[in-house]
Amino acid sequence: MGHPPAGGFPHDALLYDSTDQLVATAAPFLRAGLDAGEAAVVAASPEGATALREALDGDPRLLVLDRGEAYQQRTPAAITAFRRLAQQQTAGGAPRVRVVGELDYGRTEREWLEWERYESVINEALRGWDMWGVCAFDTRHSPEPVLASAIRTHPHVVTPAGRTPNRGYTDPAEYLRALPVPAEPLERTPPRFAAADVADFIGLRHAVAAELAAVPASADVVEDFLLAVDEMTSNAVRHGRPPVSLRLWTAPDRMVCTISDGGPGWDDPFAGYGPAHGEDLSHGGMGLWLARQLCDHVDIAGGEHHPGDGGVSVRLTTVLR
Repeated sequence: MGHPPAGGFPHDALLYDSTDQLVATAAPFLRAGLDAGEAAVVAASPEGATALREALDGDPRLLVLDRGEAYQQRTPAAITAFRRLAQQQTAGGAPRVRVVGELDYGRTEREWLEWERYESVINEALRGWDMWGVCAFDTRHSPEPVLASAIRTHPHVVTPAGRTPNRGYTDPAEYLRALPVPAEPLERTPPRFAAADVADFIGLRHAVAAELAAVPASADVVEDFLLAVDEMTSNAVRHGRPPVSLRLWTAPDRMVCTISDGGPGWDDPFAGYGPAHGEDLSHGGMGLWLARQLCDHVDIAGGEHHPGDGGVSVRLTTVLR
């Protein structure tokens, strides 16, 4: 693991069952990077970060980040944070950034799924960003679906014995298209508000805002959700086929809105994990990207890869914490 592979975004899985095993694999990886003049970053559990810092004898060049700061709350923000990290470190003269990261996958299967998506998406989203990522998974505490996903989403596996190709790795586009769209029980109940054929954007926004005014959440959370609804409704009208419909549900623990149209759907499984036109935001293409940052979950159903009863639906969910 001493010399970084050329091209692409090296993205390795490190499965460990003790802190000693984590250190035995990750510390030489970080040390080799520092010896080569590369940046070395750790964004792991507090226990793992402390052990790795000690293994490198407190080397001041090692950058230890709080993993909540590194990964952010939502997956597109995590991608942006790591791109920014690469820009900062390479601008300072480092030829590449080595990162040992360890996600907190959350407590529910719904939360796990978002980060399982992320682990596959970053194979493309961080390609060419002068980074080499090693993702650590504690097999003692990680849920079984998370460990299974780790094998599907990392091209290589690393151990104290070295780095080997991962036969279980699945092409990201194939993997993402095969992921399930989780069921939402609220969708089987009468909506709090519904519009069958959207035509009046201003009136619709006022109507949705009036319904959300009674939700026990901060004004910022409600406004973010309302903006995501606006963006997805606008997308459906501009890029889909009529009729465009909207259904809204609220519960004590979440807000849910589904926007549907008669269009063929998205064929891009990476849609919404970055601006559609890269860094040039003047070209637009920001709707789904913004929605993924503004909501906890964005699920797309219908279209070629998620066939249903015709058309495509985007479901937005924000958890009320």
